[in-house]
Amino acid sequence: MKWEKLFEPIQLRRLTLPNRVMMGSMHLGMEGSKDQEEALISFYTERSGDNGPGLIVTGGISVSPEGDGGHHFLGFYREDDLRVMKRLTDSVHEANGRIAAQLFHAGRYAYSQMNGVPSVAPSPIKSPIHREVPEELTEIDILNLLESYAEAGRKAKAVGFDAVEIMGSEGYLINQFLSPRTNKRSDKWGGNFENRTRFAIEVLKSVRNAVGDDYPIIFRMSGLDLVPDSSTPEETIQLAKKLEEHEADILNIGIGWHESTVPTISMMVPRAGFIEPALKIKEAVNIPVIGSNRINDPLLAEELLYKLDMVSMARPFLADANLLAKAKGQALDQINTCIACNQACLDHAFEGKAVSCLVNPRAGREHKWTIKKADKTKTVVVIGGGVAGMEAARAHAELGHTVTLYEANAAIGGQFNLARKIPIKKEFDETIRYYTTELNRLGVQINVNHKPNADDLLAHSPDLVVLATGVVPRLPVIPGIKHAIPYPEILSGNREVGKKVVIIGAGGIGCDVSHFLIEKGIHDILLLRRNGKMGEGLGKTTKWAMLQDLKQNGVTFRTNLSYEEITPEGLKITNSETGEQEFLKADTIILAAGQESNIPEEYENLSQKGIDIAVIGGARLAGELDAKRAIYEGAKIAFEPETISVR
Repeated sequence: MKWEKLFEPIQLRRLTLPNRVMMGSMHLGMEGSKDQEEALISFYTERSGDNGPGLIVTGGISVSPEGDGGHHFLGFYREDDLRVMKRLTDSVHEANGRIAAQLFHAGRYAYSQMNGVPSVAPSPIKSPIHREVPEELTEIDILNLLESYAEAGRKAKAVGFDAVEIMGSEGYLINQFLSPRTNKRSDKWGGNFENRTRFAIEVLKSVRNAVGDDYPIIFRMSGLDLVPDSSTPEETIQLAKKLEEHEADILNIGIGWHESTVPTISMMVPRAGFIEPALKIKEAVNIPVIGSNRINDPLLAEELLYKLDMVSMARPFLADANLLAKAKGQALDQINTCIACNQACLDHAFEGKAVSCLVNPRAGREHKWTIKKADKTKTVVVIGGGVAGMEAARAHAELGHTVTLYEANAAIGGQFNLARKIPIKKEFDETIRYYTTELNRLGVQINVNHKPNADDLLAHSPDLVVLATGVVPRLPVIPGIKHAIPYPEILSGNREVGKKVVIIGAGGIGCDVSHFLIEKGIHDILLLRRNGKMGEGLGKTTKWAMLQDLKQNGVTFRTNLSYEEITPEGLKITNSETGEQEFLKADTIILAAGQESNIPEEYENLSQKGIDIAVIGGARLAGELDAKRAIYEGAKIAFEPETISVR
């Protein structure tokens, strides 16, 4: 692959960027915590350097106390935070990287209970995803905020940031001023388009006056709000022109508000699925434009750069800090691709936890999980080639240990080989490709179609045996259970499915099977569970979109029931609330009622022979399938061997 655009330098005032990729802003949940200071600095530093992104943008840094988005925010108004920022910029520059500070104010998305001060907004209109009504900003408040933005710009420059990004999208304060949905003011800061844009333009002017003519300013503007009664496409283009007129150096085009009911960054969104607004803005202005949202592949980035000036790739650098280095070295198969699952990044952020990555649990732990060859090499045998086993094998091999992997089936991948059959989970193909490449590159001996016995294992004289033998479907005790089909047989394509389907189990697996069947043209699907809600166990930031899609495709759900009997014609149930019995006719009944750990008894005796045994993933704890935990455990036993629970 010959790169024509990706590694072309671009000049932003005094700043030269060596390539056309920006690592977009991500709130890491490490900010503002002394315990996480080293983690924060290590995270950004590892992603810096000659082969890192041309520019890194921090998570939002608040310009004033009420602008914090919640716990774990840095603020330009706190002296100790300025000390952390100086340490951060020094470390990034020492690694030959470049980093910009995002000037941030949450507006009505702020949490007054966390911040200790009331939230504020252009108008006192509550967000549908918040409980509190914000206070309306007065004229004096607005003027003070303009000075806060200016002071934040001055401080950003003083502590060594190479540029600033003004956060004006995603439904935060500036975006709230711009939208008629949230700005109902009748003074000069609201009403017509000119007045609604006034705050954004005045913020830009204030920051420009503060940082000077030689300092780059990025403006992150919303290309598409995806909420009703908001800014029009025509207004969006006019705003872009105004920002150009008032000396923004480059426009970063964001998509969607947090309250939007349209998914924008989950795996069910096609790659670059929202690039069109950035392309339209690019046609309207002469300054550079950055495209964003679901760009996780250097080849796609190269293609987009023939029409845009830069691309923003945020979560892909969680998945692989060396993404661009691998692209430059023509090692595309070695890239650990972001699968847009949101489970360890956005879900963690919204839960107030430190961000990591499902496919790269080392993200956020770089300060303690250092990659260096072990002082004493071990012989490690891993049984099971699912994601837990693959990561255990990969991580141990990366640290210099000798590793053998056994997999009973014909291919490695485990439950991911089933999950990748789900139409919205095609990105899982990338994870299987990555592990296959890495295990071969690192010299792991892979034995497929082989379930080793104890003698096979002892022949290796292992120091450690990792049991990653996974799970088997749980078979609930229901008369006539033989008439139901376990979900793996459906996803493997081994069984025919009728037109009317009942699925026993409405957790993540039941929902996945439903998506699989919908693609096959089957829409008469009823999900059942004894009690609880549909989709329990799914991530907070993706669950709503997945369930919304199922309901739009006619999938129905029932709970508070007991299963009495399965017959070839259907299923007899009892309503737990009324005691009434009912017969549900079905052509096919599918079992998706959880899993059980799969640990062959013969391996239990290995510890008696003085061999350390580590049990990880589904073998350790079945429940609802949890790839995040499984991959994390596979990595942890390599990077923290002292934590292995010896059996």
